[in-house]
Amino acid sequence: MRDDYLWDGSGEPDPEIRQLEAILGRFRHHRPAPAFPEMPSEQVVRQRFWQKSGFHKLAAAAAVVLVIAALLIRRSHPTPASQPGWNVARVAGAPRVGSKAITSGGSGRLAIGQLLETDSHSRASITVDEVGQVDVEPDTRLRLLKAGSGQRRLALDRGTIHAVIWAPPGEFVVDTPSAVAVDLGCAYTLHVDNSGAGLLRTKLGWVGFKLEGRESFIPAGAACATRPKIGPGTPYFEDAHDTFRRALSTLDREGATQDERTAALAVVLTQARKRDALTLWHLLARVAEADRGRVYDRLFQRVPAPAGVTRAGILRLEPQMLDLWWNELGLGDVGLWRHWERAWSQQK
Repeated sequence: MRDDYLWDGSGEPDPEIRQLEAILGRFRHHRPAPAFPEMPSEQVVRQRFWQKSGFHKLAAAAAVVLVIAALLIRRSHPTPASQPGWNVARVAGAPRVGSKAITSGGSGRLAIGQLLETDSHSRASITVDEVGQVDVEPDTRLRLLKAGSGQRRLALDRGTIHAVIWAPPGEFVVDTPSAVAVDLGCAYTLHVDNSGAGLLRTKLGWVGFKLEGRESFIPAGAACATRPKIGPGTPYFEDAHDTFRRALSTLDREGATQDERTAALAVVLTQARKRDALTLWHLLARVAEADRGRVYDRLFQRVPAPAGVTRAGILRLEPQMLDLWWNELGLGDVGLWRHWERAWSQQK
């Protein structure tokens, strides 16, 4: 016998199996199979149970309670607002932010009004709102005056910083005891000694230096000294001859005699190269009125005045003509500075 007969009736039947079928055959059911209702899906069963049991009402009430509880907790324990400030990283030694020293592997947060100080063995690095970096040298003290969008401002009381700023021009400002340095898209070094005198050296772009109505523009490769109560001196390129720089220092020095100033101006005018038009342009507003014509003539020889600029107008120090001539020097657009000055006056 083959097993197929047991499953589908095919193949040769076994006698014993046939006999068993005959005995059980009288119990065979001959009526049609009853019709059973369609069973609902599992999702429908859960939904009906959820509705009939009333659990959905309890869940809704529980959700309301949880929301109210969360609001009460938030009101009683509000999330602290982020305080404006700059991140400070230790580079060497133990610089201090306020009264807290930053030790090896540590960092700090310089808040508005706080002091950052380095001693003779420590250095630090400041992240300026993700738009720049300020490296702080030993024996430096500075304060954060303003942070956030629009303007970032610190005060350098003494010491040396190296700033690399990629913020829009005019948004990073450093106060010193003798002038205000305004970044115009640049990298520079600024040093302030214990007397409040300073020296700014521009590495990239240019910087505006200002004290009240006295202003200097320092492009890349140039430097400018500043003195308390006097403000920024006359900028010069650092590759200028030593005698040129000494003579310029005499012209900027308060208390120099008329003979000393006359001799110093003669040296500057004689040695001025074409690129020293930077210095000559600034001297127009700083020499005596009687000497202004000599400075004009030498500057004209180095960089001729553009259209719209006249000798008479320059001798009167007409601002628009001075700005037009500055732009002819190829050292940057003075319009950036004027825009900052307008914004500055509005903030005041």
